Amino acid sequence: MLTIVIPTKNEEEFLPKLLDSIRKQTFQPSEIIVADAGSTDRTREIARQYDARVIEGGLPGPGRNRGAVLAKTEFVLFLDADVELRDPEFLEKAVGEMKERKLDLATCDVFPLSDDLLDHFMHKAYNTYARAWGSLFPHAPGFCMFVRKDKHDKIGGFDESVTFCEDHDYARRFLDVGEFGFLKKTKIPVSIRRLDRDGRINIAIKYLLAELHTAFIGPIRHNRFQYTFGHSKKRKDV
Repeated sequence: MLTIVIPTKNEEEFLPKLLDSIRKQTFQPSEIIVADAGSTDRTREIARQYDARVIEGGLPGPGRNRGAVLAKTEFVLFLDADVELRDPEFLEKAVGEMKERKLDLATCDVFPLSDDLLDHFMHKAYNTYARAWGSLFPHAPGFCMFVRKDKHDKIGGFDESVTFCEDHDYARRFLDVGEFGFLKKTKIPVSIRRLDRDGRINIAIKYLLAELHTAFIGPIRHNRFQYTFGHSKKRKDV
């Protein structure tokens, strides 16, 4: 019924935590596919230790596409390697709600894996903002997207020419073929590693400018936002 697709690059630190949390779920996926973009650490080895299927990936959008094309289930869940499913009923609740509400694309509220009040404020502000737009200007972050496989195929998956905020472009195009909604019964914790690496103000400005670009100019198909994929403890982009 459910395939989980995880795009990765050098995720040996975070991937085991995610895969451990998936193992503890009351509802188990039919398959886990790790689309790896040439990791030079133990990412692929770790994925195989958890019986995940490892395939060649790329940037997040292409990696998700390559995983989804192999899925044979009704639902696909796209996750990033640095999230955790701390609620053991996360998958059970989410799939049940998607079926109950007849949703074709869904995401949920997020909260940071942090004790910092500023981090919690920023994530709560994002949740409020995203929910306020709803289906008018849908926000479905790629680190947690539930989709119906047939609808994903119908829009041709992620636009691989989009270099930044490809998940929001995907969600906007998805409205042409299906129903979008925010799950009410669960939420997902996310790491703050990019905030720590790049700085909270820099991240806020970057995503604000990207939001304006997407809304008024269109999908981002250049590299002026200098997005980098792959975990690094050292700052590489701005």
